[in-house]
Amino acid sequence: MPLLNGQGTLTIERMPADDLPETFHVTTDEQLRAVSNLTRHRIMAVLRFEPATITQIAERMGLAKGSSSYHVRLLERAGLVKVVRTRKVRGVTERYYAMAARSIELPDPGEGGPDVLMRHAVADLEAAPMDGERHVRMAHLRLTEEQFAELGARLQALADEYRELSDSSLPDVSLVFALFRPAQPERVEGDAK
Repeated sequence: MPLLNGQGTLTIERMPADDLPETFHVTTDEQLRAVSNLTRHRIMAVLRFEPATITQIAERMGLAKGSSSYHVRLLERAGLVKVVRTRKVRGVTERYYAMAARSIELPDPGEGGPDVLMRHAVADLEAAPMDGERHVRMAHLRLTEEQFAELGARLQALADEYRELSDSSLPDVSLVFALFRPAQPERVEGDAK
């Protein structure tokens, strides 16, 4: 699942590969549209640890094969996934797809722009089994600029520390954090100060 950090990076850890680039930088509208779709986001999550065929992706996600094929083609065209091996089965060539890089870096969504990663993270949380252990908390704080910066750096360091400990043989865990200053409500004339 995604790891969201302050630099707008979606980290999808996957199986080791010597020739796999560390980061794929999303730079075009086509790439951004491809990664912004929830179904395609979940396909990339399926491919994070091992390559899979269209049929395997469809089965794991509960999609029709045609739908799975359509979404994988869009991801491949955008350069986010690639064919890593093929094999012949009864005269048909099966293609195995994998992530094109260990992490995907998105551009800054800009002021007021939708945060693609947070929408996907919330959707992943909603889709997670209800009987599984969860640690979800929201806290409203009042911090100085220095405290705000320090907390952001500490959260990032903690995420990086645990990413280094990550083992692809262990069950999947998602970490999402968002540290931001919410919009301040406009004062209406006559409001108490």
